[in-house]
Parts: sequence; structure tokens; C-alpha cells
Amino acid sequence: MTRQPKLPPRFSEERHARILKQLQEKGRVEVLGLARMMGVSEHTIRRDLLDLQAQGALHKTHGGAVSLDTARLNFAERSGVLADAKRAIGRTGAALIEPGQTVIIDAGSTSLSLARALTVRPVTVITNSLDVAALFDQDPGVQLVLTGGTWHAQSRALWGPAAREMLQNCRADWAVPGACSVDLAMGVTVTDEADAATKRAMIAAASRTLVLADHSKLHNVSPFGVARWPDVHTLVSDRPWPDVEALGVRVVVAD
Repeated sequence: MTRQPKLPPRFSEERHARILKQLQEKGRVEVLGLARMMGVSEHTIRRDLLDLQAQGALHKTHGGAVSLDTARLNFAERSGVLADAKRAIGRTGAALIEPGQTVIIDAGSTSLSLARALTVRPVTVITNSLDVAALFDQDPGVQLVLTGGTWHAQSRALWGPAAREMLQNCRADWAVPGACSVDLAMGVTVTDEADAATKRAMIAAASRTLVLADHSKLHNVSPFGVARWPDVHTLVSDRPWPDVEALGVRVVVAD
């Protein structure tokens, strides 16, 4: 019996479902590969990706798209996802820091946006990020402190016992820990245990905790806990979250 060839998906809903399945499995897709897999033109796939991006389901890149589940992506890919929102969130977060204060800035693309927007002087910056440190290494108005620790190239962060021990001896006005996921019930969570432990040490060393999270991280949970809402003073996001505000957390929506 002759098998009938599999027909290409005729409707955009079918193609969208296949694209999202590929993203869920791989974290990223390419236009050429999708076009070949589905037997349609590259133009059709690009239009599908634009439609899905407009729905908030993915982030379109040159030649393809990446998942908004950014914990699965490397630092460069994460930096490109919702870049405008991250810059706005970073600017809004930086505006909360006052001259003379000490801030612990974690590694991460949104934390780096805050560091770039941090213009108050004098200020003390404690960080486990070489990217953050490089912004201030020649700045006389910034007292710069590096945590030390083991370098993790994919996250571009210093983690581990040495970083935690150093943070235990610090006192800061603000901690800005990175977040992979933020959930109403579970609070702030991340995908790596060593990362979570370092972030908890940051929070323990600070009077207030500032969480920066774009909408792709909201209502999601990763395996390792960083902070519950009673430990968070302020959340800056690009979307309002009244339920978190009702828990006593200051929620600031970035423009």
C-alpha cells in the first residue's frame, strides 16, 4: 500500500502550533528549517513568526525566533529578548537608588540595564558580574567591589562558596538579584541551585530587595527558590500586578 505524502499545514493555526512545539523542545527555531519542515515558503514562516511575536508567544530574531522561556537561552540570546522592556525596567530601577547608597547588582541582562542607567554618584556597587564591573572600573564616583567566586560563562556570573562568603560580610541598601521566573505563590525562582544560593546571600546582605522582571517571567516557576514576597521590597516590571501589590510589595510599572 502506497503511503500518501504528508501535506503541508494549510492553516496558520496549524503552523503556529508546530512552531511553538519546536520552541518548547529546542528553545529556538530558524526560518529555513521551519520552511523545509512544513513545506511552505520562508516568507510564510516569517509572517507566522511576526504573528506569534505580536501575540507575545516568542521573540523574533534575525533568521528565526527564540523562546520567551529565557532561562534556556545563553546570555547573548537573553539580552535580545524584550530588549526595550528591559531597558525601561533598568532605567526605572536605577532611579530608585540614591546618592551615597550601596547596591548589590547581580549578573543578568536586566540587571545590566539597571547598571547602565545608574547615574547617581557617589555610589558603591557590589557585583558578581564582570559585565557590570566593566561599566564602572574607571569611574571615580563608584566604589566597585567584586564578589569573587567560580566563573560561569553561560550566565556570565560569579557563583559559589567564595561569592557567598564575601557577601555575608557585606551590608547594602539594595540587592538586585536576577530572576528566571516570578510567581504569585512561589515568589522569585531560578534554574540553578548555586545561582539561587548566591542570590539568597545578596538578599540577606541588603536592607531592601529590588526585583526586575519583564512580563515573560511573570506567572512562571523555576526549580530553585530565591525569595518569597515578604523578602521583596519592590518589583519593577513592564506590566502591573495588583495581586503582588496586595501582598505589600511595591510594584512599579516601567514606561
